[in-house]
Amino acid sequence: MAGLKKKRRISLILVGMTLLATSSVLIGYAMKDGIEFFRSPTQIVENRPGPNEKFRVGGLVEVDSLVRGEGKAITFAVTDGNEVINVTFTGILPDLFGEGQGVVAMGKLEGDLFVASEILAKHDENYMPKEVVDALKEQGVYIEPPKSSDI
Repeated sequence: MAGLKKKRRISLILVGMTLLATSSVLIGYAMKDGIEFFRSPTQIVENRPGPNEKFRVGGLVEVDSLVRGEGKAITFAVTDGNEVINVTFTGILPDLFGEGQGVVAMGKLEGDLFVASEILAKHDENYMPKEVVDALKEQGVYIEPPKSSDI
């Protein structure tokens, strides 16, 4: 009787471990296209990503870099204070997108041009994505916006 209980317990443990491993593999497979890493322009220049690697680039839209092409094509430059990455995007930009403002672009690098599939812009006058703030602080070019209580 003790031997049968031990075999059942071992069987349950093995089935549980198999289910856990299978679910982990399925979750990883489902998320592989949804994981996009954030990089600053300096990180892209220092460690160039692969040609088919999707990632996010963030920083400030460089002043006087915004060029509207034919139709919905737009090119602009993203900087973190040290390096500049040229970005092209075809589509409708967020209402709050503008030069000198924080931006995060999702897409991939093709040659020296970042081809964005999606553009995210700040949503109020002081907000910038955490990754952009961290990258700008690392470069020493981030200026803390005034708090509403200081105004």
